[in-house]
Amino acid sequence: MFITINSTRVKQIPDTFSSTANYCNSFKWPLIEETRAEYYSGLESISHAPACEISGIWYSDNYKPPKDLYYDILTKKISDFDNQDVHYEPESGDLFAITNRRPRNVGDLLKPDNSFHFAFVTRSNEVEKTFEILSSEKIDRKSLTKSNGRLYVTYLMNITTNLRIWKALNTDPQSKRLGLIQKVLQHNSSVDDNCPLCNPERILNDKGSKISNFINSFGLNKSQIGAVLSSISLAECSHQDYNVKLIWGPPGTGKTKTVASLLYLLVKLKFCTTLTCAPTNIAVIQVAKKLVTLFLESEEYDTYGLGDIVLFGNEERMKINDHDELVDIFLKYRVKLIDECLSPFTGWKKSLETMIPFLEDPKARYDVYSVQNRKSDIDEKVQERKNNTKVWRKVINQTVKENEDKDKKGLRNGTSDENQETKIEEEYMTYEEFMRKTFFTLANRLVFCSETLYTHLPTSHLPLSVAKHMIRLVYLLRMTLESSENNVRQFSEVIMMAKGEILAILKFLYDRFPKPRISGSIKVFCLENARLMFCTASGSINVKSPVDMVIIDEAAQLKECESAIPLQIQGLRNAVLVGDDRQLPAMIQSQILEKKNFGRSLFQRLARLGKKRQLLNIQYRMHPSISLFPNKQFYDSKIVDAPNVREKSYVKSFLKGAMYGSYSFINVPDGRENFKKGHSPRNFEEAAVVDRIIDKLFKGYYRVTKQKVSVGVISPYKGQVGLLQEKLDKKYTKHKDKFCINIRSVDGFQGGEEDIIIISTVRSNVNGSVGFLSNCQRTNVALTRARFCLWIVGSGSTLGNSGSVWKNLVDDAKTRGCFYDAYDDVELYQPTLAGSSKRDFFGYLNLDKARWKVSFSNEFKISISNMSVKGQIRAKQLLHKIVDGWRHSNSEKPANVVAIDDPLAFALLELYKVDENINLAWAVEILEEESSYTQVIKVWDILPASRIRYLAKNVSTLFRNYTGEVMHRCQYRSIEGNLVVPMSWPLNPNYSAPTANPPSCLSNQLAAMNLGVNRGEPSSRASFCRNNVVSVWKPVQR
Repeated sequence: MFITINSTRVKQIPDTFSSTANYCNSFKWPLIEETRAEYYSGLESISHAPACEISGIWYSDNYKPPKDLYYDILTKKISDFDNQDVHYEPESGDLFAITNRRPRNVGDLLKPDNSFHFAFVTRSNEVEKTFEILSSEKIDRKSLTKSNGRLYVTYLMNITTNLRIWKALNTDPQSKRLGLIQKVLQHNSSVDDNCPLCNPERILNDKGSKISNFINSFGLNKSQIGAVLSSISLAECSHQDYNVKLIWGPPGTGKTKTVASLLYLLVKLKFCTTLTCAPTNIAVIQVAKKLVTLFLESEEYDTYGLGDIVLFGNEERMKINDHDELVDIFLKYRVKLIDECLSPFTGWKKSLETMIPFLEDPKARYDVYSVQNRKSDIDEKVQERKNNTKVWRKVINQTVKENEDKDKKGLRNGTSDENQETKIEEEYMTYEEFMRKTFFTLANRLVFCSETLYTHLPTSHLPLSVAKHMIRLVYLLRMTLESSENNVRQFSEVIMMAKGEILAILKFLYDRFPKPRISGSIKVFCLENARLMFCTASGSINVKSPVDMVIIDEAAQLKECESAIPLQIQGLRNAVLVGDDRQLPAMIQSQILEKKNFGRSLFQRLARLGKKRQLLNIQYRMHPSISLFPNKQFYDSKIVDAPNVREKSYVKSFLKGAMYGSYSFINVPDGRENFKKGHSPRNFEEAAVVDRIIDKLFKGYYRVTKQKVSVGVISPYKGQVGLLQEKLDKKYTKHKDKFCINIRSVDGFQGGEEDIIIISTVRSNVNGSVGFLSNCQRTNVALTRARFCLWIVGSGSTLGNSGSVWKNLVDDAKTRGCFYDAYDDVELYQPTLAGSSKRDFFGYLNLDKARWKVSFSNEFKISISNMSVKGQIRAKQLLHKIVDGWRHSNSEKPANVVAIDDPLAFALLELYKVDENINLAWAVEILEEESSYTQVIKVWDILPASRIRYLAKNVSTLFRNYTGEVMHRCQYRSIEGNLVVPMSWPLNPNYSAPTANPPSCLSNQLAAMNLGVNRGEPSSRASFCRNNVVSVWKPVQR
């Protein structure tokens, strides 16, 4: 079950390669290691993994022991499983564990009374809902199920993509398919690899008017036009093969619009056959939607031409049903619809053959109807309807109720409408009724078939002249149907007017409509004749027909070894990589590979080798105050703000106050990072602030204005994302259509944008440790998702001391006057500190995980309860730093220490400034525990400078009871890095701890004293020479 890999085999992936064999071999062991890491991750999270129960298992047709242990299984939900939300439906490529008990942790798999096998899903049967699996061992159901008689399947990982990468890496090094990979093995930045004969100017000269008209209608800027034209010139070039172009698209620069415009021109002007892919389904869907929208806005012939575009992949993962625009290009739907139209009983040809004679001589048809036995006629029609497929029946019903603004998805999915449903009349029909009834049935069939065929057939199989007649036919039939829907007499008048033109078109189409040359399956026919295909990079392995150009969107997020799949497609000559290597790279599981370049993309490697990138340099998303810092920090100020974001209308005032302007850093000084069981950190104080800000938005903006607003909440840590989701996910669900809250990690937000973005940075500690938050690519993504407002919530001191990009951000915010303390808005702290009582303060202080133990005097408790909320917050911030080991240097000590004229108090009492007027007084004491003496902190009071001398005078009464040994231990400092940590010593029978008798117990004495009385100025400062004695006590090993 546990796999180990010799780490010496996993070597650094180089920047350049000597050969295609060297290239492919460099990725093989890292890929194996990554697969191992994904497998281990699945085992570690097995308690939360999706699962199901096996309800049936039998030998597959491919079962050939002892090696080919193939089985077919049938699954069902686990009836007594706690979490029904994670029911598992296996998919091809899944690796799972088959067990006789539902595993709660990986240790369950190793228990003696548990039996388990690993299995791999080789294929699935969608109709019968069965799955063929390849088992690691022969499955003996009786011994495996033992006493409970049940078998469970628990998901571990899907290895489809890794298997496809492995296949791509094992291509014959001499294969012509490796031509593009051969070209990118190395790069010489001093050599211009662009063809000198092919440039954008030549393209404009050759096809200037058509291209210019399209580009002008797209509204592209100069840099976008340059990217489009240079890519077209690459596609047109016949002088060079195997060229790679990089388009650099920083956040908000219209990368998707640029790619969609390029694709539209390529498919519309038939430059070449193109495959567009991306690392994820989301990225593929995004660019496909943009293209279809552009197509429908620009096209004068309805949806004719969409048949040249095809999208294929996993329907559920792509969530096709959520995207109406994509129904007309999705391969699975296209195959079903074309198949329906080619049916010999209810399809296109049969509809034409029936409608033409009916319109030519409707009376003859009625005479036939009249002489027939009504019952047999009804039976015949019933049987005919039974022969029709479910899709056909629903489509007819839907078509009847459509208006000019048709719902394409409704037409394709066939939503029924009972009021318009065609019914078999039980009563004898008059001539007019028969005429209308028959026309409606045949017309609906023709509308469905016509629209389906001119939408889904490739233009190479359907000339424009034929498509125009089909579009006109649909218009005439629809007009006739709608104008006489409920009026028989009106129908007779309308049909007489349109009959001649309809009949002429029908005869033209009957003679001229080309029969689709489909020799094999419709699916293969659609793919082979498509001029533009969309799929994931992994899914491109299914492209079998030749392709001229591949465009990889989000190329900087695609592991280079995975890009080897689309780069090996048959016939490929050119590739365009579109992305931004300043944003997040591909995610990898293996820690071993983090510094081995396995997550690096081809885009990034070529860019670092000096290959020229065509920059899109105008951003249209962010308000200028938001784009200012990331532009300067990550893009050397190369990005220009577009006119739309500089307009006054782009300044949104969602909440009152400068803190809630377009850009702000909201400092939460008292935040505490909390590592729950060593997992991803959380910060409850920041979560409370974010919760309160969103509550203010809901009550102060949405409820008042009723205007739609979208809010994105981003955190780099899964723990904080989970905490925020617990607080917010169900809070505003009733208003999600207009008040949308989207809470995700940084990785989950790449490519996304919202009106308002709130970032919770989480980290809050005294040493400025920010972990992987310091990653510049992750920071860039987080900072560039907002349109109108970006509010960063975090610890200014922690981030400012981090030495990372976050230090630069905090300094920049302070310089620009955009740095605010959260307690400047008292409402943000009302949920936690509004009561400002001592109970509230200590309940919210949260020192459970502090390095130092702390105790508080009664005087401190009284003083803190009388302070303002702002003062309490500052006191808490200072206390957190002290108990975590931070100490100020001697040069930083407050000037009012001169008020201490007692030498003992001077030596042991610490004074730290809370603000200009208030000081925190504390000291180190020795606490006797079971087996040791330990340093602890005693907080005496929080007080103004005028009261310091009197406090010092009274605490010295206690300090005089200390022996020399106790004093030395109080003053002893144990240093770890820049922090002071508590020291412990073993119990010593000769050691005298401070006595706690009434005369020396300062707590009792202070209660009877009024330290606020001014008794005059202190005398001249007494000198006290601290003993610089080397400790001879051996510390306890903690």
